[in-house]
Amino acid sequence: MKTIKFLSLLFLAATFASCSSIRVNADYDKKVNFDNFKTYAYLKSGVDKAEISDLDKKRILYAIDDVMATKGFTKSENPDILISIFTKERERVDVYNNAGFGWGWGWGWGWNPWWGMNHTSVTTTPEGILFIDFIDAKSKELIWQGEGSGVLTRKTEKKEAMINEFVSKILMQYPPNKK
Repeated sequence: MKTIKFLSLLFLAATFASCSSIRVNADYDKKVNFDNFKTYAYLKSGVDKAEISDLDKKRILYAIDDVMATKGFTKSENPDILISIFTKERERVDVYNNAGFGWGWGWGWGWNPWWGMNHTSVTTTPEGILFIDFIDAKSKELIWQGEGSGVLTRKTEKKEAMINEFVSKILMQYPPNKK
């Protein structure tokens, strides 16, 4: 009975995890020992180049601060790593063509072809990509890059939650698992 309950919970967890609209990926320098990094600061020149509103930049930086604190990092004037962000936005276009046709019993003698309605719909959805770069403060080299992409919202009341989800899912990939 416990096995059935466990499998049911596992199935539900997998279902909810697969429903997330955010896809993440990370890449890193395999020669870097990530255990040496404990402090961070933002690379102002990188953050300033992000082509989003200052309010959204603040939301992203606050979300990064929250996640980094849970990972045991502290902000510092003399950091081990510098964090930069980069964003892209594009319109995802989905085209659906619903052409109904086939064979069936029709009017008149024998089998006749019948045609259904042909309906084509086109939708566009804004999709955003957030890159979070970790740069070694001493060598000034990129050591880790996380990327998250997903559907964006224009509704102000939902932006903060969406940004928090983007950042937390991206930073789940840090530090990299080198197994």
